[in-house]
Amino acid sequence: MVTVETNREWTRTTKGTRMGELLRRYWHPVAAAGELDQHPVKPVRLLGEDLVLYRGKDGSYGLLARHCAHRRADLSYGYVDDCGLRCSYHGWAYDREGHCTSAPFEDEVGNRFPRERVRQPAYPTRTMAGLVFAYLGPQPAPLLPNWELFEYENGFCQIVMAPVPCNWLQCAENDVDPVHFEWLHANWSFAQAGKEERAPRHLGIQIDEWEYGYAYGRVIEGSGELTPFSRYRRLHLMPNLFMPGLHFEYRVPVDDENTLSVVWFYDPVPDDRRPFAQDSIPYWYARTTDPQTGRWITTHVINQDTVAWVGQGRIVDRENEHLVRSDRGVAMFRRRLIEDMNKVERGEDPTGVIRDPLKNKVVHWPDDRRSVLTKGLPRDEWLARKARSSESGLVGTNDYFSFYAGQPEHVRRLYEEAMGYEPAQARASLP
Repeated sequence: MVTVETNREWTRTTKGTRMGELLRRYWHPVAAAGELDQHPVKPVRLLGEDLVLYRGKDGSYGLLARHCAHRRADLSYGYVDDCGLRCSYHGWAYDREGHCTSAPFEDEVGNRFPRERVRQPAYPTRTMAGLVFAYLGPQPAPLLPNWELFEYENGFCQIVMAPVPCNWLQCAENDVDPVHFEWLHANWSFAQAGKEERAPRHLGIQIDEWEYGYAYGRVIEGSGELTPFSRYRRLHLMPNLFMPGLHFEYRVPVDDENTLSVVWFYDPVPDDRRPFAQDSIPYWYARTTDPQTGRWITTHVINQDTVAWVGQGRIVDRENEHLVRSDRGVAMFRRRLIEDMNKVERGEDPTGVIRDPLKNKVVHWPDDRRSVLTKGLPRDEWLARKARSSESGLVGTNDYFSFYAGQPEHVRRLYEEAMGYEPAQARASLP
């Protein structure tokens, strides 16, 4: 049984707490790079810290404490110039390392104190695959993992974000819970659509450990034996990254009671559209509530996950839960977190931290997954699959992006152009 004190230890994200210190050993995505194209200054909250992200005129990114070291003004209302990020209150400016590069009046009267002695708290950033990542831990920072799907070709990528008003851990525990697919994403969808159809039952599950986290296989009614490591296996990468197939789902810890869902999607284009190169990666914020009712949207896959996560409360009271056999992955994940918190306290790296540049050149999955996932399809087969997907469940033909509600029209058009696709083509291809 989980005690109140243990649950508190697992869910605190601030600096100096056991879980907070563990989470600070990893890189976390805090924005889509495209967000800063037109508005180069963005307020960010990560691991309980209020920060400001900006893109300098040289294209580099800086991440600073949000309140100016002079009189604590809000730097998210600052602006970028040649000196870095400049505070709108008295004009003090900071570079990406936090050094004060300009204090106009003090510079005028010869007071060198700000430039020589003042430093704004700052954190390193890295960009990869259209995402901006931040690291809030001790130096030297580990390498930002270059997961093999990030080296994508011949595909359309998009980044989707959504705030989730609950602790990150109850979102991440969902990654190692195979049985929820049968009920949350299948049977519940059928029930909402008024269908009598039922999903194949889970008859067995298998959780395997690997170097970066966990993977699971399932015995599904009518499927025979457990699926081996393959494209049908879902991966959880420590501590908060889910890789179910062609996309990544980051559960970014904003603070103890809030999470940012950051999802990076990849769709291989059909054979007749290759070679294909994407100029830039579009981003958008998902719709999570119905504006008319205020209720959570329940039609799309990660919207359904969100309902389950926030329905447990801001921080789930684990002292009142009852784990059973289907929760084997959850128990294994929690034990690993405890082990990793202990490692951090001993000065060791936790699971999944990479420091070897050769190892990080491309971090491969535990199978030949990429060659399968990125493989193109003949146009007719691709259209047939798209048609079956758009005609199933609650997501209709005019909203064929099934993971999150609210995909903007301009992103949908970019997708259709990349694929050489019109929804009517898919409907015509149904048998």
